Amino acid sequence: MLDINVIKNIIKVVSRDILLPYYTKVKAQKKSDGSLITQADIEVQKYIHLALKEHYPDYGFFAEELSEDELNTFFTRQHSGYWCLDPIDGTSNFSSTIPYFSVSLALIINGETTFGLIYDPVRDECFTALKGEGAKLNGQPIIRTDAPQSLNECMAIVDFKRLPPELSTKLVTQSPYLSQRSFGSVALDWCWLAVGRGHIYLHGKQMLWDYAAGLLIAEESGCITQTLDGDAIFEESLEPQKIIASNNIEIHKQWVSYLS
Repeated sequence: MLDINVIKNIIKVVSRDILLPYYTKVKAQKKSDGSLITQADIEVQKYIHLALKEHYPDYGFFAEELSEDELNTFFTRQHSGYWCLDPIDGTSNFSSTIPYFSVSLALIINGETTFGLIYDPVRDECFTALKGEGAKLNGQPIIRTDAPQSLNECMAIVDFKRLPPELSTKLVTQSPYLSQRSFGSVALDWCWLAVGRGHIYLHGKQMLWDYAAGLLIAEESGCITQTLDGDAIFEESLEPQKIIASNNIEIHKQWVSYLS
């Protein structure tokens, strides 16, 4: 039986005792794929792995900072279920002392995310969702105010860095929305969309550990999601996904039509 309070406590303790003490004091290094890693990423991942193994020994563990060999062979093995962790989503922000980063954890069983938790330690905001039971912020159900009904009134969360150049150019020269932001933590982007701090979302490269928890939180709050090709986003693989999302169906139709 999943005890959400136990999991929340693990994430909050590691954030308090390991993650935040490194904030403003840690330097990032580049990995082979060009992304950044810090000592905080490594230590947070290790702590969470050991804590989850103690409480849930039957579940596997899939995380961004595993070795390349561990990542490449993970989906060839059998698992009754597994945790999917991004120890610091937004490492570039974290290492640059920009206060927009998070810890993202999902539980995946039988090919679907059944639980997601994303914790923003700066704001002490804990977003959670159970499959089929809705999404919550700090234990209270997420209830959004009504979103605009027209695309040109929307606040967009768009990551230009990973989009095809021609699409980026179109967005800049023929902007369809009211305004646009790019924050730097995929997991928190999903949560902010879920609570209505943005109305539409576009990102060109998300890995499973980036979106597993956030996708569930967004969908359980009523958001509409798909890949840029119109497929379901979730896929148990190391292949990145190009994603589109909106927090109501009418806006989503307009957003998809523009992007098409």
